[in-house]
Amino acid sequence: MAVPAAVELVDLALKATTAYERSDLGGRLLQTRKRLVDPDVRVLVVGEFKQGKSQLVNALVNAPVCPVDDDIATAVPTVVKHAETTTVALVREGSENGAPERIEVPAARLAEYVSEAGNPGNKAMLSYAEVGLPRKLLAGGLVLVDTPGVGGLGSAHGAATMSALPSADAVLLVSDTAQEYTGPELEFLQAALKLCPNVACVLTKTDLYPHWRRIMELDRGHLAAAGIDAEMFPVSSMLRLHAAKTQDTALMDESGFRQLVNFLLNKVVAQSDDLDRRSTSHDVLSVAEQLAAGMKAELEVQQDPERMESLVAELSRAKGNADELKQRSSRWQITLNDGVADLQSDIDYDLRDRLRTITREAEQLIDDADPAEIWEQFAEWFHQQVSSAASANFVWAAERARWLAGRVAEHFAEGADILLPELRFDDEGMAGKVDPLVKPEVEKFGTGQKLLTGMRGGYSGMLMFGMLGAFMGLPIFAGAPAGIALGVKSVRDESKRQLMKRRSDGKQAVRKHIDEVTFQVGKDSRDMLRRTQRQLRDHFSAIAEEMSTSLAASVLAAQNAVKTTSSERERRIRDLKAELERIDGLATRARALVKDLGAGQPVAVGSGAAPRSPARKSL
Repeated sequence: MAVPAAVELVDLALKATTAYERSDLGGRLLQTRKRLVDPDVRVLVVGEFKQGKSQLVNALVNAPVCPVDDDIATAVPTVVKHAETTTVALVREGSENGAPERIEVPAARLAEYVSEAGNPGNKAMLSYAEVGLPRKLLAGGLVLVDTPGVGGLGSAHGAATMSALPSADAVLLVSDTAQEYTGPELEFLQAALKLCPNVACVLTKTDLYPHWRRIMELDRGHLAAAGIDAEMFPVSSMLRLHAAKTQDTALMDESGFRQLVNFLLNKVVAQSDDLDRRSTSHDVLSVAEQLAAGMKAELEVQQDPERMESLVAELSRAKGNADELKQRSSRWQITLNDGVADLQSDIDYDLRDRLRTITREAEQLIDDADPAEIWEQFAEWFHQQVSSAASANFVWAAERARWLAGRVAEHFAEGADILLPELRFDDEGMAGKVDPLVKPEVEKFGTGQKLLTGMRGGYSGMLMFGMLGAFMGLPIFAGAPAGIALGVKSVRDESKRQLMKRRSDGKQAVRKHIDEVTFQVGKDSRDMLRRTQRQLRDHFSAIAEEMSTSLAASVLAAQNAVKTTSSERERRIRDLKAELERIDGLATRARALVKDLGAGQPVAVGSGAAPRSPARKSL
């Protein structure tokens, strides 16, 4: 593997920064090493309910780690990773001391905590369950995450899963072959492709549906029509498990899992490995260049003392440019500050615009019906629409943040090769932060209330018209028909008043919920942008500081070089050449990490910056 070689190279570079007293360069290398020693390559297994996600994970690792049954649905994400022995732990984040709370449980009891049957609505407030297995497939760092059914973008689980996509290395969208892709599935795929580098489609249960090839053809057509470029793998988890049990290679081929495993190992894990090699090579080369800068300047003056003045002037100008990059008035700082301010305004407007549209539609639905009769269906539709709006807003915000990172890098580097920091847009999601839509109280208006209201109105009417008839010489009971009519009218008016009150209360509940969503999701978006701003500011400020320090050392070395005697100059030249040869050897090893990766510049870790600002588009 390349990662051990990369870790060894980073350790060697760290020793060099210590030997040459450049501790400022060691900070970046320590971050690089921290990234390298974390081998996890996260693959999210997503899809709608009862599509075979959990069984797919079980088949991949050949173990019943995720509970499956006809009446079992996943309520808590299950993370399956490599371990020397089988272990199961429940993780609850957000504890008072800040550290995640881990609770070890027997593997046989996992279903009690991760399924809707054992933990309905995740009442235990678990963040995820972690399962460790001694499996060769997972030994290279592959981590499988079985997620709850997303139900498309318009669901609470969908919104939570969407916020986890930027931190994933790949996504497997699971759909069974009972029917072709639905609208929510295609919608989810389109959004996932904007946030994750690798997205593949897995069609499950091919052993149950003989017409699965026709479904696959229709699905390919849907993907093409939607402009989605994703690989597709038809599989049968049951065949895979049976083939592993009986060691039947023919059945294993028929299950379709060989192609899926090859995709995970040769593209997802290998691509992560390539990214590690590129980023490590870039960081070590940058450090080697700065370590060598001062020595090269001193060597030039030692070999040609007459060049000292021109070389010092050139280095001083370069240092001045580097110092300007550290100023808040520098071009990249202005681009970053203005860009974040513009993004905050645009993203806030986008969210409010989406939610205003939902509010108008919700109020129209309430006006067209009796809230007491439609509230359950209305609340489900309303939560779907709000979650969809929040998810779409998050996707667009992440796109724009990455685009801004690319713009800042362009203005900082001005044509030079700069590695972007790994931007993280993790969000806990709106599902657990906003209370559900409150159902308005409904006044009781049963038979007894109707009778009492009618009698009250009828009595008043009969008395009024009876007295009027008495003046005309008619008996008082002549007003009875009018009393009955007024009694019926009183019942109708009261029913209408209560309906209008229910509609008014329903609209008020909708507006209150929209206000809470706007407040919470808006804050999450602003927090995400502020984190992005700090990441970019600290990243490029550190690079500017390193450049300034290196150039200052180069100026000082060049100025001191002319003070040496002839005998000292010859010895110093030999020493400098030897040191430069050692640094060049470090750079050569860094280039060797990416020698076999073909042409291409070192990629920006987690960036994906686009040359143009992503247009706002409803998902």
